[in-house]
Amino acid sequence: MIVWFVLTAASLAFVLWDSIYNGVTSWVQRLAWILVVAYTGPVGCFLYLVTCRRPFPGGHVPFAKKPWKQAMNSEMHCLAGDATGIVIAASIVPLLGLTNGWDGVFEYAAGFVCGLFIFQALMMRGMFDGNYWKAVQKTFFAETVSMNFVMAGMLPTMMILTSLWPGSEDPLSAAFWFRMSLASIVGLVTAYPVNYWLVTAHLKHGCMTLPGKDTPGLGHRSPEAMNHAGMAHSGAGSHAMSGEGPMEMASLSLTTQTLLIAASFGVLIAAGLITNLYVPVTF
Repeated sequence: MIVWFVLTAASLAFVLWDSIYNGVTSWVQRLAWILVVAYTGPVGCFLYLVTCRRPFPGGHVPFAKKPWKQAMNSEMHCLAGDATGIVIAASIVPLLGLTNGWDGVFEYAAGFVCGLFIFQALMMRGMFDGNYWKAVQKTFFAETVSMNFVMAGMLPTMMILTSLWPGSEDPLSAAFWFRMSLASIVGLVTAYPVNYWLVTAHLKHGCMTLPGKDTPGLGHRSPEAMNHAGMAHSGAGSHAMSGEGPMEMASLSLTTQTLLIAASFGVLIAAGLITNLYVPVTF
């Protein structure tokens, strides 16, 4: 754990420094990476280096435009908010004396509120004409689906490690923070495939370079659509690109969204049932 915390401190210091002096993305994106690196240590730092960090002036757009890198950057928004909410809740639940099932419900609720209503809607409302509730509406589907896959990894990992590691539920212990780091890494892995699909299906934004910071004229559009620059497409499910114009996100019918959200909850419930085979989940 000492080695892990030393590497985490060094990783966090580097990402903080790089965000200030080499950052070309929005402050929300940079904050997301900082939080994720705080939770995942050198793993998060490595992913930052290979998917987001500007390699040289003028090189961020071609470096970050590959779909797998876009998906990783997209996931950071969700993971940062969810993990923050879960960490806060996990620091409180030992004081409440609840069973592990209710602990999980409380942590899920905290992750959901922090992830959607604070980290997504509140911090990104500027992308939706400053309208907070419009931001909630526009991000609800993608964030809920992504969130459920993050939590399908984090919550079972936390429960299993708590049962195997007495004392790791105490937020004043080093074991607690190491356990949360491991859970965050598992959540990162389980949520990546769905974020890849969301980004490649144009249902969620990837990494956006700030206008004038690296490539003049890029503006607030996602580099995953750079191959479509100068082309205009019609229809709700296409990338509407016309030179300097913003990227138009795809949309799904309400029925499709509802079914996919239900499926993501099914994955979360299945993760809980599998966990129950190893650690009894009680309410």
